[in-house]
Amino acid sequence: MSRKKAVVRKPKIKKKTDYYDYSLLAVIILLTCFGLVMLYSTSSYMAELNYGDDMYYFKKQAAISLACIIAALAISKIDYHVLTRFTGVIYGVAAVLMLLVKTPLGRSANGARRWLNLGALSFQPSELAKIAVIVCLSYMIVNMGRKIGTLKGFMMLAGSGGALAFITYVFTDNLSTAIIIFGITIGLIFIAHPKVRPFLIAAGILLVVAIVAISFLSATMETSSSFRLRRILVWLHPEDYASGDGYQTIQALYAIGSGGFLGRGLGNSIQKLGSVPEAQNDMIFSIVCEELGILGGMIVLLLFAYLLYRLFFIAQNAPDLFGSLIVSGIFIHIALQVIFNIAVVVNLMPNTGVTLPFISYGGTSILFLMAEMGLALSVARQIKFKEPERLL
Repeated sequence: MSRKKAVVRKPKIKKKTDYYDYSLLAVIILLTCFGLVMLYSTSSYMAELNYGDDMYYFKKQAAISLACIIAALAISKIDYHVLTRFTGVIYGVAAVLMLLVKTPLGRSANGARRWLNLGALSFQPSELAKIAVIVCLSYMIVNMGRKIGTLKGFMMLAGSGGALAFITYVFTDNLSTAIIIFGITIGLIFIAHPKVRPFLIAAGILLVVAIVAISFLSATMETSSSFRLRRILVWLHPEDYASGDGYQTIQALYAIGSGGFLGRGLGNSIQKLGSVPEAQNDMIFSIVCEELGILGGMIVLLLFAYLLYRLFFIAQNAPDLFGSLIVSGIFIHIALQVIFNIAVVVNLMPNTGVTLPFISYGGTSILFLMAEMGLALSVARQIKFKEPERLL
């Protein structure tokens, strides 16, 4: 008898092109909705007191959040490669708008001149600069290729991002945003650069310098006319400035401590009744911990961790280097902003005025954050996975 050999057919490879990162979209919507709930809980008392409407902040933030989510979905349908035609324009517009802050078009609020009034539109141009540095440096890195490993290439990239950071600091007097912009710059260069050792050496030197400088200030200075030096002194010894510059920090720590593990319950915060100034802005995390406890704060951190994981996933699977770098820049931005905000609230670093993404009150912040999320979704939409067809 003749035996026939069994024929094993190899599965055909089929490209799957209809990918959309619904997980990223879901966590964005979840964080936004959670932020709106906490915003109402945090701001209702002061809104009623100051404006006669307990939903004053909530209604404004809800309206712009809904519009921005729709805009993000629209951006996600656009091919992100179209940005390569406008990188220079985006960079130039961001720089010019920040220069205009020093003109009569600029507007001051809470002692800082960082806003720009263009008719009915009022916003912080430094937020646009974050997107500009992400898009422009990603484009430059792709075009430079192997030249990024040279000193000239490094200086060109660092200079381009550093220039926007410098303009942000000088013309909008916003050191925290300038640090974030420069942090995005260094982060993108680090990702694309073939060598790691120079960055580790530089980080080590900066850490030593920072420790020496802080130790010197702590030992030799008791007060200063510079508000930034005062912030460092307040950070080192907040209890010594409890009735002055350290008042907000002390009250935020009281809020976190009084919340315990499970919190006082949603809406039951005491510190939001005027004790924590502008609690709906950069100190909203302290009210989250007071009302929902350490457990609630940990859940918020887990949501941000999942958001960053989705961005990491998209960056890893992006169809090209340009898309991967854009999403990596967004990852760095969100990570830095979350770390800075929460570190300030728990007094691990001096006060910076950085808001908590998707949760703190602020129209400009949510507008440009959603624009970044739209770009990330646009990159994700072009991911092409390969999967075997089922055997018949």
